[in-house]
Amino acid sequence: MSSATDFKQAPHNLLVIPGPIEVTNEVLYANAHPSVSHMSADFTRVFGDSIRMTRDVVKTTSGQPFLISGSGTLGWDQVSANLVEPGESALVLNTGYFGDSFADCLQTYGAEVDQLKAEFASVVDISKIEQALQSKKYKIVTITHVDTSTGVLSDAKGIAAAVKKLSPDTLVVLDAVCAVASEDIQMDAWGIDVIVTASQKGLGAPPGLSIVIASEKAVKVFESRTKPVTTFYASWKRWLPIMKAYEGGSPAYFATPPVNLIYAYHESLTQILKANLSLDERLELHRETSRRIKAAATELGLSQLPVHADIAANGMTVLWCPDGVKSSDLLSAFLQKGVVVAGGLGTRKDKYFRIGHMGVTAVNRPRGDVDQIIGVLKEVIAEATASAKS
Repeated sequence: MSSATDFKQAPHNLLVIPGPIEVTNEVLYANAHPSVSHMSADFTRVFGDSIRMTRDVVKTTSGQPFLISGSGTLGWDQVSANLVEPGESALVLNTGYFGDSFADCLQTYGAEVDQLKAEFASVVDISKIEQALQSKKYKIVTITHVDTSTGVLSDAKGIAAAVKKLSPDTLVVLDAVCAVASEDIQMDAWGIDVIVTASQKGLGAPPGLSIVIASEKAVKVFESRTKPVTTFYASWKRWLPIMKAYEGGSPAYFATPPVNLIYAYHESLTQILKANLSLDERLELHRETSRRIKAAATELGLSQLPVHADIAANGMTVLWCPDGVKSSDLLSAFLQKGVVVAGGLGTRKDKYFRIGHMGVTAVNRPRGDVDQIIGVLKEVIAEATASAKS
């Protein structure tokens, strides 16, 4: 096997969907680590370090990370099963497809769910949130920080402040699958109780790792519940001792962790937190990349899906298709030019398309990913517009 310094990925199309994203050579090399026991001393060290670094990337000193094999969707199950008992009330701030799904998950576990639904490609008005909090007691409020279906960015800091002011016992749950490491998140300073995310987006690792960080308050709520947890695999009763053991340097067993993926995640966290760029500098590069791509789209006459520029995410750009053009046609045209972008979701899926620009694509300028995205975008739109007019 080659060394990490001379390993290079095989040639491939540039992957710029909003997750999975491009990963660095070093991360992919780490994913190819020789198979080792999940009880070995080396893996125990790497797993413990990964737990500690996960705290750093969301700016918490006391949050409890859970690193569990599974999709980011598993985070919804963890929240729904461990923190909300059947019959308790949850308020879902719905800004798109993933708000619908979180509500569905909560209802599956017996929660009484109210939803505040934003207009398409917009956010929920803070005054409506305040009104809802004053009218009813909620166990949790869920926020989709970036809804991947529309690229809408919610004001997590402002919403959390409103919850803490009006309903301080309510847990604030942030679905940040498409936000961690591409948007600023300050778990402790903002008063976020749970962050749900995954490995394959801003965190820059391959898919397959569900990542949840729970505040001390959230863990206490879990520990004081009166009814049994209604899940087996996602139960914190089983996983909390595992996480504490590995962080303490002693391996423990409930279910086999994704050993190679943890090595890859560890390498990506090391690059995010301990390389020549600070986390805040990386976030600023995400903002710069976002501005570049959105400006290029504007010059081409394309409109963004988010109804206001200040609610558009920094890790992705979502654009309406030109008149007479379907997103499926644009996706094929991008692919022919070596770039993979994503179509829309839901009933309007053929009306818009999505470009992801997180992780190495956003922060490593010498790679030229952003230049390639903009260049191909110009070619594809010019060709599609001409074809629609002919």
